[in-house]
Amino acid sequence: MEHVLDIYKMPYDEDYPLVCMDESPKQMIEEVASTPMKQGQEARLDYEYIRHGMVNIFMANEPLKGKRLVEITEYKTKKDWAKFVKRIADEMYPKAKKIRLVMDNFKTHDASAFYETFVPEEAKRLRDRFELIYTPKHGSWLNMAEIELHVLNGQCLNRHISTLGEITKEVEAWQIQRNNKNAKINWQFTNDKARIKLKRLYPSISN
Repeated sequence: MEHVLDIYKMPYDEDYPLVCMDESPKQMIEEVASTPMKQGQEARLDYEYIRHGMVNIFMANEPLKGKRLVEITEYKTKKDWAKFVKRIADEMYPKAKKIRLVMDNFKTHDASAFYETFVPEEAKRLRDRFELIYTPKHGSWLNMAEIELHVLNGQCLNRHISTLGEITKEVEAWQIQRNNKNAKINWQFTNDKARIKLKRLYPSISN
């Protein structure tokens, strides 16, 4: 935990950008029946709906610059993760020397995914572009990408959407708008605060 918090305190460096990455499921739901709004009458919505499965939302955000990349995929396999991380390297930070990537310990978040997805030369290139930093077990709340996913869900995905294409279109529009605002995250939790608020998690030392 303290290593992640130390990383968050580091000043901005364009050669070594700090990026937080996370993922979240989104259920596709189709409304069955509704009555459009008419003059003098509110819209009427039926609570019956049809489920159309799930999609996965990949989120990468750079808290210090207010920059993010979002991708919607059908699955969240190791290959899906590797392809998304390649986009982080090549689209977001093509000139960075090393990208500090904070993420949780999910089983697909492993450098071996590069070798299962790309030829060895490309896999090695991508592995060398990243410093992989993992939040501790049960500590995924330390990942600032969770905050950004919460904003996305609240501002864009807090309603029924029935297809992957429609979700992708809505999320792309949200991403453009939020990037244009340079919306940043002001992280205030430090090691000093952790040692007070999370004292129970530290081992007791007897003299």
